[in-house]
Amino acid sequence: MSIWWSLHLRRDAASVPLARRLLLGTMETAGVDPDVSYDLSVALSEACANAVEHGGDTARGGMSEAYRVTAYLDGEKCRIEVADAGPGFPGAAGGGRSRPPFPPAPSEAEHGRGLGLIRELADHVHIGNKPGRGGAVVSFDKILKWREDAPLVAV
Repeated sequence: MSIWWSLHLRRDAASVPLARRLLLGTMETAGVDPDVSYDLSVALSEACANAVEHGGDTARGGMSEAYRVTAYLDGEKCRIEVADAGPGFPGAAGGGRSRPPFPPAPSEAEHGRGLGLIRELADHVHIGNKPGRGGAVVSFDKILKWREDAPLVAV
């Protein structure tokens, strides 16, 4: 069983719950365990919130109006990628890296904890910049667990 979808979303706070609801609906329909679905939906929300807040194209003197979310459920794994057209992560080479070039925010901070939360909720995280024209890319994978009554379980 393989499912994938891609969204081109406006950099607006209202786009974050839209992406989250689509992911949750897809996983519920496929029969993914609710705890795994919840973890991935929180990680997706954090990645989308970062794209909304930081994904503007300041190099062109303006703000990019969109970011992209792609989700793949393939066999026993889900991969989610969120890409924007902003300045990217400082000091990160094009093509990405597995850890951001800055320390995590203190636990009492109100901002800056999203990437750390994504790392805790996913099995593998890749954080970096798009090669060429720039922008940040956050992708993460998680091994799926299935409900006993899952209609679309990989055979």
